[in-house]
Amino acid sequence: METIYLIISIFFFFFLSLKFLFGRKLNLPPSPTRPYPIIGHLHLLKLPLHRRFLSLSESLNNAKIFSLRLGTRLVYVVSSHAVAEECFTKNDVVLANRPEFIVQKHIGYNSTTMVGAAYGDSWRNLRRIGTIEIFSSLRLNSFISIRKDEIRRLILSLSKNSKQEFVKVEMRPLFMSLTINNIIRMVAGKRYYGDGTENDDEAKHVRQLIAEVVVSGGAGNAADYFPVLRWLTNYEKRVKKLAGRVDDFLQSLVDEKRVEKVKGNTMIDHLLSLQETQPAYYTDVIIKGIILVMILAGTDTSAGTLEWAISNLLNHPEVLQKAKAEIDEQIGLDRLIEEQDIVKLPYLQNIVSETLRLYPVAPMLLPHLASEDCALAGYDVPRGTIILVNAWAIHRDPKLWEEPEKFKPERFEKQGEEKKLMAFGIGRRSCPGSGLAQRLVTLALGSLIQCFEWERVGKEYVDMRESEKGTTMRRAKPLQAMCRARPIVHKILDDSYP
Repeated sequence: METIYLIISIFFFFFLSLKFLFGRKLNLPPSPTRPYPIIGHLHLLKLPLHRRFLSLSESLNNAKIFSLRLGTRLVYVVSSHAVAEECFTKNDVVLANRPEFIVQKHIGYNSTTMVGAAYGDSWRNLRRIGTIEIFSSLRLNSFISIRKDEIRRLILSLSKNSKQEFVKVEMRPLFMSLTINNIIRMVAGKRYYGDGTENDDEAKHVRQLIAEVVVSGGAGNAADYFPVLRWLTNYEKRVKKLAGRVDDFLQSLVDEKRVEKVKGNTMIDHLLSLQETQPAYYTDVIIKGIILVMILAGTDTSAGTLEWAISNLLNHPEVLQKAKAEIDEQIGLDRLIEEQDIVKLPYLQNIVSETLRLYPVAPMLLPHLASEDCALAGYDVPRGTIILVNAWAIHRDPKLWEEPEKFKPERFEKQGEEKKLMAFGIGRRSCPGSGLAQRLVTLALGSLIQCFEWERVGKEYVDMRESEKGTTMRRAKPLQAMCRARPIVHKILDDSYP
């Protein structure tokens, strides 16, 4: 039977290749070279994709948009802010779909999550739930105490050995502790790092699950572009096994909350109460999909942004000093920064914006799919075309930014500059959790600047190269830094804090 499937797939590839070569003439964007039979331009792709796509764009006289044939799929790569805006304003509805990838099918509950669902009534309902029930200001404000508590725990952890002298610390585990605990406490009222009471094996299991799913996501695997590879490789089988482990974990969170006699203020509690009144819609699958999106969107991404931000401050001590002076002047040295203080700290906000500009943790955003024929930048966009937006390249476009390769938070003092950012996407399928991410990152970064002195481990600048693994842009090497507690820490934190 598998042999028959293999033969059918080969003929299917051959037919599509002939259709592409001899079908109706389309006005397509330029391509780097003529596509090879069957594989198309797959041989041109190298990691990291955002750098490779910029190189291909430059080879085509800095083309704002270019096309690739990847197996059975036609892909357009957008490297221009103007064309990206055209995608998600003029063509926002037509390009509001997502490609159906193996990861979304199995891990994303058959593409029924807020991220992977096809554009339509189901997605609109999910978006409404996200906007009103999960990411509204009222709902986020109800979890301020969790964010505040997790940041205090981070400060306490850093201060234990740094009260008298500088000590070397590795930042990534601390930031992952902050973001994972923040999200899962919001979702389920549980901590998975650092309180000395959790099951260590369970904590490692959760961290490993998140890491594996993050690596599996993005613009898909080769098997998504060459269906024959589903039978020739074990990729889909591995994704199914991972999906089973993820579902077991998410279901355990839901079941634990369902049997509790006293209901709490977690997201699962809230969703289960909605399930009681609307059981046909708020199924366990819908609830687990919402939880999955929150965990994936709110952990690795925020931790990565904080790691890039501190890296930049270590390489630019004058920026760090200016931010510290702003905080000391506006907040003082007798209390920690609160979320309501952020509006009084524009330079701190500019540092976060500049970090998101230079190091967007999702450099290629999420892929879009044309649901019908349309036009983009004067080119034909056939139905089924995948649209990839190279936000990393757009954020470094010299036509858009002055000295684009430099870390200059001052650039955002110019009114309207922040509107050119697209780290969280743009249009109707932009990230609904951007408000939560910016609250946590800005407050955590401000607290670290307020409470500690920071220096590089050595005289050399921090290496700013990114990893070539996964779909999020993380540092190639985990950040190590030297820190020493400022006197404010002794005033505001009790050593007996749990």
